[in-house]
Order: sequence, then C-alpha cells, then structure tokens
Amino acid sequence: MQMRKKVIRIHSNMNHILDRTIPPPVCTPQYKEVPQPACITLPNGVPLHIFNDNESDVVRMDFLFSGGRWHQEQPLQALFANRMLREGTSRFSSEEIAEKLDYYGAWIELACAAEYTYLTFYSLSKYLPQTLEVLESIIKEPLFPQKELEVVLGTNLRQFLVNSSKADFLANRKLTNALFGSDHPAGHILCEEDYHRITPDILRAFYDRYYHSANCTLYLAGRADERCLQLVEKHFGRAPFGKETQGVEKQTCIPCENSGRIFFIERTGAAQSAVRIGGLSLSQHHPDYLKLRVLVTLFGGYFGSRLMSNIREEKGYTYGISANLLPYPAESVLAISADTACNNVRPLLHEVFVEMERLQNEPVSEEELTRVRNYMLGEMCRSYESVFSLSDAWIFIQVSGLQKSYFADIPKAIHQVTPAELQTLAQKYLCKENLKVVVCGEKTEDKL
Repeated sequence: MQMRKKVIRIHSNMNHILDRTIPPPVCTPQYKEVPQPACITLPNGVPLHIFNDNESDVVRMDFLFSGGRWHQEQPLQALFANRMLREGTSRFSSEEIAEKLDYYGAWIELACAAEYTYLTFYSLSKYLPQTLEVLESIIKEPLFPQKELEVVLGTNLRQFLVNSSKADFLANRKLTNALFGSDHPAGHILCEEDYHRITPDILRAFYDRYYHSANCTLYLAGRADERCLQLVEKHFGRAPFGKETQGVEKQTCIPCENSGRIFFIERTGAAQSAVRIGGLSLSQHHPDYLKLRVLVTLFGGYFGSRLMSNIREEKGYTYGISANLLPYPAESVLAISADTACNNVRPLLHEVFVEMERLQNEPVSEEELTRVRNYMLGEMCRSYESVFSLSDAWIFIQVSGLQKSYFADIPKAIHQVTPAELQTLAQKYLCKENLKVVVCGEKTEDKL
C-alpha cells in the first residue's frame, strides 16, 4: 500500500510539470551543409561517387545510363529495355536470378526517366562476392528472351488497361498531352498497340546504344569499405563493357501545347471527378525557380496550405488538394490535383482561382511565411539524413544538370524571399489564363 501511494505521487508531480495545453516551442530548423560524395574514376573510365557508412551492413549501388524515354525510337522501348535486364542473361535464367538474389537477401529496382535509365541494387555487404556476380551478368549480358518478354508485356499491358479505366490516370495523361503535345515524348498518349510493337530486337537496339561503360555513372552508398571498392572495380571498373564507346548527346524536345483550355473526359457512373489544372512553368535553372517553390508550397504544397485550408477544411469539397512544381529537363509543370464530387467541380475550380488572385493582390503575412519556411527547411533536413538519401540527392543534381551550390541556394532562397517578392511571383507565374483544366468524371448540368 505504501508503494502504491508513492507511484501515485510521482504521477501527480509529472502531470503538474507537463501542461499539455501549452504547445512546445517552435524552433527554426538549422541548415547544415549537404555532404558531397568522394569521387574517383575507375580504370575503365566509369565515374564512381561514394558515400561510406562503416556502421551499415548494406551496400546500395546505383547505375545511371544516359538515355531514357526522350531518346527512344518508339514508345516503351526504353522502359522495357530496362525492365528486361533481370529476365535472363547468358549465364543465368530469370528463375536463377530471382532465386540467387532472394537467397542472399538482395534486390534490384529498375526505373526509366526522361533522359536516364536507372538500376538500383541492394545487397548485404558480406554477400557482395556472390551478388555482384549476378549483377554483372544482368548489366553486361542480358538476352531479352522472347518468352519472358511476352510475360512482362502481358503483365504491364493488363495493368495499363486497368489504369485506363481510372479517372485520375486519364486526367493526368490528358493534362501532359495538352501541355506538351502528342509529338513530344512527355505528351504521347500510350495505346495498346504500343505494347504489341515491342520485340527483343527493338530492346536489344536500345540496350546496345545506351548501356555501356562510356555512358555510365556509378553511385555507391552504405558500407563502401576497401573490400567493397575492390569488388566493384573487379566487376565493373577494369575493362570497358558494352558495344558503344561514345556518350549520349542531350536531346532537345520543344513542347507544342494543344489548343483549348478546358478538357472534359466523360466517365459515366463515376462517384468522383478527377480535376487536374496545370501549365508550363520555369526551368530549375531559372533564377526565380527556388523562390517560386516557396510560393507554390504556400499555395498548395503542404497540409496547411491555402488550397487545403480553403477547399478541404472550410468548404469540404475534397479530402485533399495539392499544388506542385514537377521538374522536366527543360521546364517544369505547375500541377494542381484534386478529386471531388461531380457536382463540386465548378465551385472547386472557382476557389482555386480565388486563392491565386489573393496571392496576386494581398501580401502574405510574416506569420504564414514563417510557417512555410519552417516546413520547407524541416523537410530539407529530413531528406538528407542518411547516406542513401544523400546519394539520391546527388543523383538528382547530376540528372538535372544543376550546380553543386544548389543545396546551399535552397535555404538561402527560403530565408530571403519576402512577402512582396511572393506577390510579384504570383502575378507573373500564377495566372489562370495560362493554365489548362482537365476534368474526368460524370457529366453534370453545370458547365465549366
């Protein structure tokens, strides 16, 4: 009984100390310099960027090959040349590759972007001799077998057909088509026939042109100790690999916007309409770009944004609405996305443009700007807390063609932008006359 009274007294003291009605103080996140990788060039000329963490048991390797969707000769060529790498080589069948990687706890991620294709490989450090043997075969000697290709194409085609029945997929696709045009790699609308035109020879042609040591950059993160470096050099750094010896020139693709401003895709019986609003915007190299990111974040880039506060919290038109700057090689796209009941489409669009006009006509308060600054700086700090995220950051710098000072320029822009500058940026770049609207859903009596 004595012990019980003592415990109660301790809890009583704790409740007295912790007044949960008082929020904790808000601290401004402090910017820390983003570490750069150690850089060496392997004997065969492949650049190697290293983020070493001796406390990690895992090694991550990222292979970047210049050449992506903007370099392909027909739709889907770059995507499936990349995806078929692990489906059989001259040394291992697709089943053997899967079994070996699974046995040693390793895995591969494959991705294709506008100007690059990626292969990301994870392995336990202690099993690198076994897993790198498989990885070397995947990169250097894929076969693109017909049987496996038919399976991969069939799986992806079925997923494509499922997606083609979804309002959000159709709306996103139509928006990029309207902004870039059908002849632009970003604006092409895929169809079922594009899948049927893919053959092993078409994939082999893309592989032979772009997958070689003169066109490769390698990033290494995790336990990148001396033993790891020796194994990487043994498998990928001694002799040149691939059929080509020349790098890839940068492609220039000029958008050709579709005429018209409002596009409607009818989906009879749809419970909600997918609403997408967008326009071409600044390149990441433009001097206004980083400060425009602050404006777009304030407008619709986080949970406390203008769009969320008005259209979700106050009006209740949607569960979520967002605005983002989506980077492309030569420009970005200002994209606003929401799903709403079909009869709420018109008032939702009205409120989006109301918030744009408010930013053009009224200076942002210092209190709101401080909140956005703290959010963006906090997100930046969180994004660079591990060697893997640091590797991602510097890969982004390479593929975007940005200067190494970019990470120092971000907090500088966030701290220095003023309410007056944000108002000027809104007047220049948040103009509803320059935006296209796509709605996919059931037609209502209200006209857009």
